[in-house]
Amino acid sequence: MAFSSSKNPVLPVADPPRNEEKHRLLKGYEKLSQGSAMTKRGANAAISYMSCAVLLILFNKAALSSYGFPSANVITLLQMVCSCLFLYLLRRWKIITFYVGESLPTSDSNSNFIAFKMLMHTLPLAVTYLFYMVVTVESVRGVNVPMYTTLRRTTVAFTMIVEYVLARQRYTPPIVGSVGLIVLGAFVAGARDLSFDFYGYAVVFLANIATAIYLATIARIGKSSGLNSFGLMWCNGVICGPFLFIWTLIRGDLKMAIHFPCLFSLGFLIVLLLSCTLAFFLNYSIFLNTTLNSALTQTICGNLKDLFTIGLGWVLFGGLPFDILNIIGQFLGFLGSGLYAYFKLVGK
Repeated sequence: MAFSSSKNPVLPVADPPRNEEKHRLLKGYEKLSQGSAMTKRGANAAISYMSCAVLLILFNKAALSSYGFPSANVITLLQMVCSCLFLYLLRRWKIITFYVGESLPTSDSNSNFIAFKMLMHTLPLAVTYLFYMVVTVESVRGVNVPMYTTLRRTTVAFTMIVEYVLARQRYTPPIVGSVGLIVLGAFVAGARDLSFDFYGYAVVFLANIATAIYLATIARIGKSSGLNSFGLMWCNGVICGPFLFIWTLIRGDLKMAIHFPCLFSLGFLIVLLLSCTLAFFLNYSIFLNTTLNSALTQTICGNLKDLFTIGLGWVLFGGLPFDILNIIGQFLGFLGSGLYAYFKLVGK
């Protein structure tokens, strides 16, 4: 374990690899990325991400659709504030640390919080997150939902390209083939909605690039900064929170939220609280999954999550049209994601 023994409960973080794993890592990053098997911790991180993501989407759907809350940006801001609050309390209660291999503090001093210099080191992560968030929101406007889903699933290909450009990371033919199957399935699923809109397509592909860069930046900053998943979350929240607050203030989202008629409804407050709590665990699992596995694995998990979300959404909310091409496309996407998971687990 990364922490010294203590009576305080300790949450798992992205610890440094054990001695037997360090020898493999020192042989070269490329060798690890080309044929490494996913560890048990990595598999648990991936499963945790998918579980939290599906549940969070359902609670966000309930808040935005069932209760008619007017602003998704305000929910995002509240989730970020709650995440920073949770991290601060867990750090003050000596349950977590922010650095890999750091022992739990023995005093109540704030000196072990993130230094300003480290915040500046993680600034690229915050910038890519803000870029990813803004472009993703804009990408929904110019494309219909089936085509949006189709184009967004091609993010796996963009992630693979970005990882190669930034880290010269290469993948074996089985991995590349499974990614190709996912992209093929996405276009088959949206084949009946191939209505071309240059601006809409351009923004969606820009969102794909932003997502790929954001995930690759998590992996890169996580390895170079010495911060664990909690530390990365803290830096991202501290830097992005004020910008997101100003953004919601300028757009008038905060004013709409304050005048929301069900703001103090018990049911809505419970949904909002669960949404913020799940967002904390989701962000943690994203950072953990990306640092333990890879940006591409995180993207594949996102595709698997989408398939489960579609199924649950159809059962719980209904209204989702299915045709034969949609079913075939979903099956190909699920098959490609399953093959990728298999090749990662067996290390091919």
